[in-house]
Amino acid sequence: MKKIAVTSLFLCLTSCNGVGGLSEIGHPPALTRTQDPTRDTSYQPVTMPMPPTQPPPVEVASLWRPGSRAFFKDQRAAQVGDLITVIVDITDNATMVDNTTTTGSGNEAMGMPSIFGLHGKLISHLTSSSALSTSSSHGNAATGSIARNEVVTVRVAGTITQVLPNGNFVVVARQEVRVNSELRDLQVTGVVRPQDITADNTVTHDRMAEARISYGGRGQLTILQTP
Repeated sequence: MKKIAVTSLFLCLTSCNGVGGLSEIGHPPALTRTQDPTRDTSYQPVTMPMPPTQPPPVEVASLWRPGSRAFFKDQRAAQVGDLITVIVDITDNATMVDNTTTTGSGNEAMGMPSIFGLHGKLISHLTSSSALSTSSSHGNAATGSIARNEVVTVRVAGTITQVLPNGNFVVVARQEVRVNSELRDLQVTGVVRPQDITADNTVTHDRMAEARISYGGRGQLTILQTP
């Protein structure tokens, strides 16, 4: 009996939280090893629509480099492996109310002045409005509402993993923070333009195309709250 109970508990925990959750019971979740983002098994190079390539103009004895903001070397991220800080500041409010109301009614009456040659009071009684008349009515009312309020404010440093043919950068950023037995995981990916990178080497999330922002985690609290 005891063996059956232990087996049932194991199957319940496995189905609810997965084997990974069981391995972290009793100690904090392990941090992911720092590594090259492009070596992750889920990483895939990004392809975007590109304009026709044009050779850069040749300027003899020019003191300025294309894309530079200053007379001296531009210190902003510009090539694969450079670091860039992504500022995520999301304040999302959405409210939707939907009301639907439908009504309908119908009346039908049928009369038979004669049947099989019979006339008179008998037929009149059978074909009276109370004997051969129908009426119907229906109504439907529905009300629905949605209210959502989300706020996410965070800064995370990422790495340029690609320089696309048109000069735009593919940025991958990931940050893990472990407090006691709970681990928070922030992931940001997207495509940014070089000119949207500020002088302090930062870019806001609303300047990122194809942005993917994920903020979640795992740990003892998550295991208990997920069901």
